[in-house]
Amino acid sequence: MSFRPDHELHTRRFGRNVGLGIVLAAFVALIFGLTVVKITEGDVSRAISGATKNE
Repeated sequence: MSFRPDHELHTRRFGRNVGLGIVLAAFVALIFGLTVVKITEGDVSRAISGATKNE
């Protein structure tokens, strides 16, 4: 049993979907990175130990 080859429209749509997936993954990574920096305020050791800013 052989399958018919994909139509050109499906090939273009797949390429567009892959591109959109990469853009969305980059956006999520950017938001995650900004969140980590905002939470740690640049001091990773203090953030891990749970110390607050006033201590």
